[in-house]
Amino acid sequence: MGFQELLRDKVVLVNGGSQGVGAGIVRAAVGEGATAAFTGRRAEVGERLAAETGAFFVRADLADPAQAREAVEQVVAAHGRVDCLVNAAGLTSRGSLLDTTPELFDAHIAINLRAPFFAMQAAVRHLVDRGAPGTILNIITSSEHGGQPFLAPYVAAKAGLAGLTRNAAHAHRWDRIRINGLNIGWTETEGEDAVQRAFHGAGDDWREKAAKTLPMGKLGQVDEIADFVVLLLSDRSGVVTGSVIDWDQNVIGGLD
Repeated sequence: MGFQELLRDKVVLVNGGSQGVGAGIVRAAVGEGATAAFTGRRAEVGERLAAETGAFFVRADLADPAQAREAVEQVVAAHGRVDCLVNAAGLTSRGSLLDTTPELFDAHIAINLRAPFFAMQAAVRHLVDRGAPGTILNIITSSEHGGQPFLAPYVAAKAGLAGLTRNAAHAHRWDRIRINGLNIGWTETEGEDAVQRAFHGAGDDWREKAAKTLPMGKLGQVDEIADFVVLLLSDRSGVVTGSVIDWDQNVIGGLD
């Protein structure tokens, strides 16, 4: 995109925006005319992206609900308002039903469900107080439909986020706040590279091997997801709310 300015005059906050899918969304939002802000835990990574894009960086640990709420407040203080929120932060560490510890389970709930909940709470309160419309987009996962056995706590948290997306969209439709979710499939990111190496013994050629197993011959790409997110945040997506869209090359429910 980049030439349509779909987000002109919009202030967009991307949680978990310092790398991966979140960083791609920051770049796409800036390219479409938005005033962008993003959160991240690592100062050096966030400051590098801020310098590249001109986006406003808020250092925050979203596992702390107070920081998730305060990030919205900081962007409002800096730019006067927030019009769009993207929850892109995600924890994908592995655990099955049998080997997941309470600590691992709580970590997944903290990042993948609780952080979006309280960021949405702060953003919706702000929009309602302004009497203004807005849009929220939650990055979820196609695995929320069931997923692999080694993703048990991840699936539990993300399935909760899918339900929360629909609940909040219904609750705030009369406030003209549109809330949608995107169930992304296997995507090529820095974080996925680290996970493949740490948990699956992957080598440098894991992307090429993975691509051969996929119908479209490639992993999902960050820039493609980011363009889709921009569309859903923008007025061009019309009245759509409460939708959790499967953005994947494998068809949920399809059997060979």
